[in-house]
Amino acid sequence: MIEVEIDNGSGFCFGVVTAIESAERELKNTNTLYCLGDIVHNSLEVERLEASGLRTIGHDEFSRLEGEKVLLRAHGEPPSTYEIARRNNITIVDATCPVVLRLQRKIHKCYEATRDSHTQVVIYGKKGHAEVNGLVGQTEGTAIVIEKVQDLDRLDFNRNICLFSQTTKSLDGFREVVTAIQQRMADGVQFEYFDTICRQVANRLPNIKVFASRHDWVYFVAGKKSSNGKMLLEECRKANPNTVFISEAKEITEPLPEGVRSVGVCGATSTPKWLMEEVAVRIRELNSGR
Repeated sequence: MIEVEIDNGSGFCFGVVTAIESAERELKNTNTLYCLGDIVHNSLEVERLEASGLRTIGHDEFSRLEGEKVLLRAHGEPPSTYEIARRNNITIVDATCPVVLRLQRKIHKCYEATRDSHTQVVIYGKKGHAEVNGLVGQTEGTAIVIEKVQDLDRLDFNRNICLFSQTTKSLDGFREVVTAIQQRMADGVQFEYFDTICRQVANRLPNIKVFASRHDWVYFVAGKKSSNGKMLLEECRKANPNTVFISEAKEITEPLPEGVRSVGVCGATSTPKWLMEEVAVRIRELNSGR
């Protein structure tokens, strides 16, 4: 008999839960609710909400809307989005994650206080990511985005630096960037850094390693667009090489290899619990004779 366990620590973070609950609440009272970008980086969850009337749009379409209601997802938006909404009489349903909102305010305050001294505001994050775009917007587009240590050549180490992090980046990666900057700073130049990584997300790294290591086989479930999913998948595979990435249950087409007795199902902060449960059901169906 194969044992299947769903990781209790996987699934939506509270910011995503709040955004989805906001969408569901609004959709009870309207036939159409616009969402600026995918509400979560999971196509199946997006499709579920779109079936109830959620309509996903991009920034170009958003700028042409007038008098509509638009949900802003957990990732947050730059000030320019709110300006367009005011100009076009758009009602905003703001589901920005509180952790992201605090970080936006912190970066804006730092930018306002230091721009006369030409301090470089630096963000450790994924260039082009929705959250990072919102953070860069707090600095009138002047912040420098660093994805890895190799990007540090873009900085001027003879000028002050103030470093922040995208909330979903890894702590180890952030510490590596901090150390590398410290080693290159010129004498007498100020370097400040702020660990702004969400602990609910960061704590999933050690937890998922423990979970993956105690099973013979692991299915990691996430959307292909999920940055958090890519990071957690990598850690999962380090802990258990028998980790298979899937986005939905139907991708599992074969019974498990002989000798596998314990299977773990886990996922990203953008992976709904119902999807992991479907995967567990599929595993049991394909291995019912074992």
